[in-house]
Amino acid sequence: MSEKSGYIFPTKRMAAGAGRGSSGRRINTLRLLCLVSIVLVAIAISPAIAGTKYMAGSPELNAHIAGTNEFSPGDDVNLQVVIENTGLNQFMIVESGIIDPSDLSNTAKQLTATLDAGDAPLVVKADPQIVGDLPASTSATATFHITVNQDAPAGIYQIPVILNYTYLYQATQEGSETLNYQYKTINESISIPIKIKSEVQIAVPRVDTENLNVGNEGYVILMVKNIGYEEGQNAVIQIQENGQSPVTPTEGSVYVGDYPIGSVVNCTFRVMVSSNAQQKTYPLDVLVYYKNSEGDYVDSQIVTIGVPVGEKVDFNVTSIMTTISPGDKSVIAVEYQNTGGTTAYNAQARISAVDPFTSNDDTAFLGTMAPGDIREAAFDVSLDAGATVKEYGLDSEVIYRDSLNNQFTSDPLKVDVDVVPAKSIVDRLGLPVIIALILIVLAAAGYLIYTKRFKPQ
Repeated sequence: MSEKSGYIFPTKRMAAGAGRGSSGRRINTLRLLCLVSIVLVAIAISPAIAGTKYMAGSPELNAHIAGTNEFSPGDDVNLQVVIENTGLNQFMIVESGIIDPSDLSNTAKQLTATLDAGDAPLVVKADPQIVGDLPASTSATATFHITVNQDAPAGIYQIPVILNYTYLYQATQEGSETLNYQYKTINESISIPIKIKSEVQIAVPRVDTENLNVGNEGYVILMVKNIGYEEGQNAVIQIQENGQSPVTPTEGSVYVGDYPIGSVVNCTFRVMVSSNAQQKTYPLDVLVYYKNSEGDYVDSQIVTIGVPVGEKVDFNVTSIMTTISPGDKSVIAVEYQNTGGTTAYNAQARISAVDPFTSNDDTAFLGTMAPGDIREAAFDVSLDAGATVKEYGLDSEVIYRDSLNNQFTSDPLKVDVDVVPAKSIVDRLGLPVIIALILIVLAAAGYLIYTKRFKPQ
């Protein structure tokens, strides 16, 4: 720096520094102007946020059965119906100032589903099902309990699913903050197919029995008719025990071969009735095992029938009380009566001779005894001399066979025997005999005395 006449003159360095300061101020000014411009633009566009408006769209619903749609007559199932929403929103506008609606036009709201039987041979046992809101591209399942009729004809049936719902038809914006919603209610029916399979179905119009009584084996004779819509091949009619029924099969199947629709066969089965049963009708299950038209072996639906069971074989002792004295040997005569409801074949009576009784012949043949028949049996018994005088009850039973040659033993029977005191000589011979004997002795004695005194020497 030079100093002349009191003035200070800038040097070249100072002049250069001054130039750079002027340029920096211009840059700062430009920066400030840009920032202010950005703020103004932001303020200008902030009230107008973009919104979305859908010009067209609605729910599109369809339905189908989950799993198989094939059923057999008599089926009792829970049918699951799947409902799908494939609706689309076709046109969309994104524009400033538009308010987004809270519902979409392709959502099915407050959806309920009702299953109707239509002309199908079934019964729907379910109320309308509440599904709720179903957005697009989603599905829901409604479950209905149905029962297919036992005599349902084979075929394909259309069963209607009735769908009731609302959807957003139009949303009109009123001002910058208000939307006016307009909804439509739809009630539509969608048919879904089901198939009733052709099967052999049976009816048993006649039931007969032969010698079927409590506690023995007999026959059940059935008339079995194919009332279904399938011709069975290699068919076998079968019977089965029903739950805790006392009637159980011993020969429970009959081969019938081809079993055309409408044909009738008569089948005879052997069954056993428990000894704990009573005289009444008991259930028995009947079915058919067969080859169907698809070549598969299947069982028909079970049909339960009633089988009447007669009164059990029973016996009663009808003889009068027998008497015997200690030390005696006697024949006990006993009468047996068949008081049951069926014939006892080759019946034999047996007595149990226990102390103080003994017997070398404790069995007697009674033969065939129809209900109500009476037969007499005789048993040789001996009584010990030291037996107590009182009334005894000897055990007895009847062994017999049924009509199918099965052997049974009756319930125990009591044979009453009265042991009485031994008789005196007078009781044994009787007074007239004693008097006659005395007269004979006196006569003989008199004759001897006479011959000794008066006979010539």
